[in-house]
Amino acid sequence: MKEKKNFDVLVVGELNIDLILNGIEGFPQMGKEILADEMTVTLGSSSAIFANNLSRLGATVTYLGKVGNDQFAKQIFSTLWDSGVDTSKIITSPDFQTGLTVAMNYENDRAMVTYPGAMNDLRIEDISDAALLSASHMHVSSIFLQPGLKPDIITLFKRAKELGLTTSFDPQWDPHEKWDVELKELLPWVDVFLPNASELGQFTKCDSIEEGIASIRPFCKVVVVKNGVKGASMWDGSSLVSQEAFLNKSLVDAIGAGDSFNSGFISKYSAKKALPECLEFAALTGAISTTGAGGTSAFQSPEQISRLALDLFNFKI
Repeated sequence: MKEKKNFDVLVVGELNIDLILNGIEGFPQMGKEILADEMTVTLGSSSAIFANNLSRLGATVTYLGKVGNDQFAKQIFSTLWDSGVDTSKIITSPDFQTGLTVAMNYENDRAMVTYPGAMNDLRIEDISDAALLSASHMHVSSIFLQPGLKPDIITLFKRAKELGLTTSFDPQWDPHEKWDVELKELLPWVDVFLPNASELGQFTKCDSIEEGIASIRPFCKVVVVKNGVKGASMWDGSSLVSQEAFLNKSLVDAIGAGDSFNSGFISKYSAKKALPECLEFAALTGAISTTGAGGTSAFQSPEQISRLALDLFNFKI
């Protein structure tokens, strides 16, 4: 008899708080002070935003990451718990502080400074087979912000696949711009690869999404490339599929839009929906994210998400 999984998705990733500044009077300059009109302190990190929104979309989600023993950690636990994410696998370290990102938001773009803290110390030894076997799918994000885990990322994905999980991977930006993850070795163990257009270009050194996808096709399965207001492109294993963006006329900020896109895709993928349906829903959830601040505020409940989809994008969920 096939073992029943406790969760749809296990998220392995970084955890931090976001301090978001909006309405900023230009860019900072050395020796000068500028002002911001608004400040928000909220759940940060790509992986946590993904987990929060995936749970709000109705999937059952468990999280494995590392935090410090401080007030920021308490806020992370509280926010994830309130969204329905299981936090029993999150490790509290007495040796590190919880990570923090200061995000300066400028309409459709942003500048960020991150203090990694405990994120640096998550290691493959912290990820047991029992944790992997608790879920049907494993998602990993922001590997360049997790130097303790990055050297063993191929081993982790290979273990997950050998234990019968499906997998997804969003690399996120490399702050050191080394891009030293061997995609040829990793992607055979990844069912859904979810970079954005800039990240794909950095990995492949190709000038276009089409060329970038073509360069990794021999050793990948499904590739989904996010490209902001230009939409998204997907290699489904046999053909290239394009998806237009759902344009939002009520933009608040774009923080977490890519993570919300991922949550929409994996919510459908883990429910075994067809890939075009996964892609369309991902574009919708990415757009819904921009209607609230900080990546998670637009995702409160399945009912509220359905109302936003219908009212703003004329899309019935």
